[in-house]
Amino acid sequence: MKKQSIVVLTGATSGLGQLVAAELAKRGVHLVLTARSKSKAEETMSMLKSINPEAKVDFFYGDLSSMKDVKRIGDEINSTYPNIDVLINNAGLHAFEQRITEDGFSEMIAVNYLAPWLLTYILQETLIKSGEATVVNVASEASRNHGILKLPEDLTDTSTFTARESSKLYGKTKLLNIMFTGELARLFVGTGVTVNALNPGFNVTGLGRELAFASVLERILNLLHIGDPHRGADIIVRLATDTKYKEVTGGYFNVGTGKAINPSYPCGDEGLENKLWTYTKEIFKLRGILQK
Repeated sequence: MKKQSIVVLTGATSGLGQLVAAELAKRGVHLVLTARSKSKAEETMSMLKSINPEAKVDFFYGDLSSMKDVKRIGDEINSTYPNIDVLINNAGLHAFEQRITEDGFSEMIAVNYLAPWLLTYILQETLIKSGEATVVNVASEASRNHGILKLPEDLTDTSTFTARESSKLYGKTKLLNIMFTGELARLFVGTGVTVNALNPGFNVTGLGRELAFASVLERILNLLHIGDPHRGADIIVRLATDTKYKEVTGGYFNVGTGKAINPSYPCGDEGLENKLWTYTKEIFKLRGILQK
């Protein structure tokens, strides 16, 4: 990776994102991080400076469940940097009950799919200006458990669900991430921008924070060496920095081996991926979030 590459990373104040930020700080990149909590951002900043005192780190604050905040963050990043070398859409959550955002979306759909879609859309020209930028979307093999995909209804569905039923919605949001990756890769053809998605594997940091026993379970799994988040962070960093991944776009890569894997249908269906892109853009336009 060239010196002082500018890397935008969401969800950098905890979990996989924080581990990715730490590894990138070692490599001397200019980190542009999103955060909702200023106290967590300050803790993350201290950690990064302890790893590399010369680390260049900027924070942009907002709630990624709010499309107004996502748009503002994107606009602020655009106005601050002439180009972006890497965008890592990492932030995500697994909610165990339905919560509706201020925009009227299901929180999981908003944070896991709509936020990365919107942020990438807003930053696309700045990515193109770098000459050979990289977009990395953190998906999951949970995408194989996505239930029945209904477009465009799923994008605005706010039906209630139980903790058990939450897995299908989470899986669906990750399916949408992979489909979005495929269409975005085609839209960027000829610009020098590559777009790939990945499966970070099972990570203890991804356990539902809302589960009462999550912290206990995390300690048990750590003792058993199950769900090591460093493996998930490693594949994210590899896709963001390894030149061999610049030779492919629209791919989906696995934790550990770093090899390409075939995602679940309808990923790869160009017609449906294009419809997903069109429906998503239209929803943002209808709600006044996007003007064009």
